[in-house]
Amino acid sequence: MSGSPPPRLHLLGDAALLCELPAPATLAQQQKIWALATQVQRWPGVGEVLPGMNNLTLTFDPTAIDLDTLTAQVLDAWPKLGEGAVEGRRIEIPVAYGGEYGPDLADVAAHTGLTAEEVVRRHSAGEYVVYLLGFLPGFAFMGGLAPELATPRRAEPRTAVPASSVGIGGEQTGIYPLVSPGGWQLIGRTPLALFDPTAESPTLLRPGDRVRFVVESVET
Repeated sequence: MSGSPPPRLHLLGDAALLCELPAPATLAQQQKIWALATQVQRWPGVGEVLPGMNNLTLTFDPTAIDLDTLTAQVLDAWPKLGEGAVEGRRIEIPVAYGGEYGPDLADVAAHTGLTAEEVVRRHSAGEYVVYLLGFLPGFAFMGGLAPELATPRRAEPRTAVPASSVGIGGEQTGIYPLVSPGGWQLIGRTPLALFDPTAESPTLLRPGDRVRFVVESVET
């Protein structure tokens, strides 16, 4: 991994730096993003560190460290980084596919040219990695969707997607933790709660977790 290209660096305002890797997002690249996040948190003058998918944003105090020094530190650290400092868990998520819980399963099947049963088989056969949480509390952006299942988001987003709905949006799959507007293609629902603000660990999933979807039922 030491030979991977360095991130592109962009100043955001006067006190934030975006470190961005070229597409596509891969697990190897994301692991280096996590490793960079762990390292920069220790640097004097650096404030908040926000890993994203294929990118890292960090805030800094311009009176404590100047931009040229910070960018030089990032570029110097990059080739020396190992792969991620994130120990992911293995999480199984049961899903009721299709029917009222997955109203867009037929549309995904039509778009991909597969049967609904085959969409379910391939979706549940994959191993997914949580790259980051965002958009909503506990919403996990996951890599690992089979390319043939990639389906564009709905032309007209729903005003209220039920909590725990499993969907496909472009080249990703994810689970809505809360009732919210959304345009992902809904293919099923899990009985698990993705976000519980009263729990000691409010989110079911964390960056680095490896996720498998388990077929609970299929209705086509």
